[in-house]
Amino acid sequence: MSIKNIRLEVMQFLEKSIDTFVENYLIPVEKIWQPSDLLPDSQDEDFLEQVTELREIAKDLPYDFWVVLVGDTITEEALPTYESWLMEVEGVNQMAGKGGDGNGWSKWVRHWTGEENRHGDLLNKYLYLSGRVNMREVEMTTHHLINDGFDIGTDRDPYKNFVYTSFQELATYISHNRVSQMARKFGDQKLSKMCRMVAGDEMRHHLAYSEFVDRIFQVDPSEMMLAFQYMMKQKIVMPAHFLRESGQKISDAFEQFSDSAQRIGVYTAHDYVDILKKLIEKWQIDKITGLTAEAEKARDYLMKLPERMARISERIIIPAESHVFKWVQPALIK
Repeated sequence: MSIKNIRLEVMQFLEKSIDTFVENYLIPVEKIWQPSDLLPDSQDEDFLEQVTELREIAKDLPYDFWVVLVGDTITEEALPTYESWLMEVEGVNQMAGKGGDGNGWSKWVRHWTGEENRHGDLLNKYLYLSGRVNMREVEMTTHHLINDGFDIGTDRDPYKNFVYTSFQELATYISHNRVSQMARKFGDQKLSKMCRMVAGDEMRHHLAYSEFVDRIFQVDPSEMMLAFQYMMKQKIVMPAHFLRESGQKISDAFEQFSDSAQRIGVYTAHDYVDILKKLIEKWQIDKITGLTAEAEKARDYLMKLPERMARISERIIIPAESHVFKWVQPALIK
């Protein structure tokens, strides 16, 4: 049997539990928070006073903080790219069945997308109300990012895609949670709560995707190990790695955005290494049995990788000065 057919067989095996995954890791629409729960209510008589208060508190947040918040928002807003990518993964069939409702995996992707969609809606509205950023420039960057798409190096392979999503959902949890902590430190309790709620979603999604990988290790350990090694060899790229401002080329803004995130400690090279360590521990890579000789070599590579990457991360130098973005003009941050 070909590798592709084995993957399809494994995906069909996991699909039998898809309703359990949805029940355990996603929250029904009527019960989960919505952006309007956390933002000033436009139906309230004191709506303008609420907005004024939001804007006053927002004035105390520093420049790099705004850069990171904008970058995080744009990343969340590029959701159409992520959904369309996952819908193309082997084993996900959105047209199967009568009426074209799709199979269990397409149900998962749609429901996951529904939860993720709220994040961009919430953060975008906050940015708009804050008066601290150039929303047209933010919107053009989002438009560019969706137009440009992305290439995360997984192709349509579900094993590689689930390694990517396991890693990336934990990375976004870290980023949003740190922004929440910083917002609280600067006295913006409402923004802190918004980012904390987003971070909570990201952690649930991480737990789901990492369970998918754990289940695959149980039934196809060698190929799952090779997929894990492949993704870590080429490195996990961020979803917004093609980030650019208006008038720029693809990816021009991503490095400066990453510098801002590292400079204020929202997401650093050390976090990347820590996530890798957590995944190795979570999937008990050192204890997996029944591996082929090739997969054993892959395991050895993975077990040694965190230490090697930690040494490399120590040599990274971050510019002391902030890049001036079109999204966030220093004159607006007082």
